[in-house]
Amino acid sequence: MFSMDLGSGQSGGYVVVALRGELDLMNAAAVVAALRVVAAREPRIIVDLAGLDFLDASGVAALSRGRRHARNAGGDLLLAAPQRRVRRVLAIIWEVDGFAVHASVAAAAASAGASWRAVVPIPRQPTEMRWQRMALNAPAQKRRGITVKQPSVRKKDF
Repeated sequence: MFSMDLGSGQSGGYVVVALRGELDLMNAAAVVAALRVVAAREPRIIVDLAGLDFLDASGVAALSRGRRHARNAGGDLLLAAPQRRVRRVLAIIWEVDGFAVHASVAAAAASAGASWRAVVPIPRQPTEMRWQRMALNAPAQKRRGITVKQPSVRKKDF
């Protein structure tokens, strides 16, 4: 069973979100949505993982998306107090990006307070990409009597 305690406390100017149970594919979307709401209200977030028994890749992705929401709002998301199994998953996936996992909520708040600086959100602009439908094995299709229209490539498309 999974539960989430949003805004269970404050620590060093950060709102603390406590996760309990198992954070997996079934709960990842709810965590992302909740962290988005918290980040809009208070972008400086510490996620307390002490009560989390299990974490999979979709759970890590949810935490990463929560971090992105916090950063886009001008704050940050820190992780604290994971159990051994959860710490192992985070060591493999999360810390690859160079983001530390703190031993406790107090340690996360202390490290953030000492080196915290406002993160300026970077607006993301959608890129224009044109995908062209390409026929594979055109000679084989022509042999079967199917006419394949090849897309014309213009200099402007590049």
